[in-house]
Amino acid sequence: MEAVIFDIDGTLLQSDITDDALYLASVRKVLGKVKVRQSWGMYTQFTAAGILAEILCDNAIEVTPETVAAVRDCFVASVGRHVSARGPFAEVPGAKAFVKSLHKSATHRVAYATGGWLGAALLKLSSSEFPLTGMPLATSDDHVERQEIMLHALRQLGGTFKTVTYYGDGHWDAEAAKSLGWQFVPVGRRLNGLTRYGSGAA
Repeated sequence: MEAVIFDIDGTLLQSDITDDALYLASVRKVLGKVKVRQSWGMYTQFTAAGILAEILCDNAIEVTPETVAAVRDCFVASVGRHVSARGPFAEVPGAKAFVKSLHKSATHRVAYATGGWLGAALLKLSSSEFPLTGMPLATSDDHVERQEIMLHALRQLGGTFKTVTYYGDGHWDAEAAKSLGWQFVPVGRRLNGLTRYGSGAA
């Protein structure tokens, strides 16, 4: 049996640019004109919860469950409004059919592991009609660190696997997979990876 785990934004859905903009807008709507680093890659943990914790620390704002929840809820609501107004995010070509085929396979177990928050991930996947039933979904609500989110997805699959493969679109995905000893499939032009899923993508 082989485990296959997918990132979401930029990997399955063409949502990463909009997601970044909505995240930053939500941070500033809740926290005001806080200082933000020049690029997301300058943060230690490239997850919604991890980046937020560092933004709060950079601005000498106490990290409390209430503050985190306020930003998270604002962001999830903004994703919901975006989907309601503009429709579901477009898939990376072939992604949905590829995930569905693996989900039906007798030799694969499939899960999602994203650095985003649960509410937003569910909105994006469900509106774009990706399978959710029987598909573990690990998110930034489960852990701050990406590696731990990925491990949480794997643990939810249960059992022992001959191989574990992670699909991602960022260097942080590649680094996390390498640190865990997993196989990694790059997606998108940023990593010179897949731009379309097909029979050769597994």
